[in-house]
Amino acid sequence: MNKNSENISGWKKFMKSMTKAHELGTEEDIMLDHDYDGIKELDNVLPPWWLYGFYITIAISIFYITQVFYNSDNYSQDKEYAAEVAQGKAAVEQYKKEHPELFDDANIVVLTDAENIAKGKELFTSKTCSACHLADLGGSIGPNLTDNHWILGGGVKNIYNTISKGGRPGKGMIPWESTLTRDERIQLASYIISMQGTQPATPKAAQGEIIWPEE
Repeated sequence: MNKNSENISGWKKFMKSMTKAHELGTEEDIMLDHDYDGIKELDNVLPPWWLYGFYITIAISIFYITQVFYNSDNYSQDKEYAAEVAQGKAAVEQYKKEHPELFDDANIVVLTDAENIAKGKELFTSKTCSACHLADLGGSIGPNLTDNHWILGGGVKNIYNTISKGGRPGKGMIPWESTLTRDERIQLASYIISMQGTQPATPKAAQGEIIWPEE
């Protein structure tokens, strides 16, 4: 029993040394004069374990700053940023080399098969193109797409580019390159070309220059 009492007493001593906690019943000795609506404050000190941890973090911070930032020629935030940017650019260039068709419109040709034209028609309707150009492409807010007059150029490549990059500034047509895939944009451009020469119900007056679409 005495040994257990000594162990318990030793543990209590250790805990007390690590927390600096006061014994119950001694609050009056450390009671402050402040009184906040009946709530009184004890003048407790910070636990030593907390203080030791705080001092250790300060020491580590000083070591890190002096050794890494001031005494090291191998690290620099500017160098790290430049290296990351260079790595990113190299990755983009490599991707462009591996997928040239995604970044070059030289090989874009108009599609004429029924499946792709149907898909282009579906995109024209579902992506709200008809809101500005009408379902029969006769034009409303946007220009008539059935005549041979073009504001931003006719032909599959120019139409594809207009779909991808958007219309004229301030006219409301957004760029679709982040929403539609490359193949979908070609299908949409091909459908528009397939509607050339059709007779919309209420065609809008021609706008732009006469340009016969080229395949």
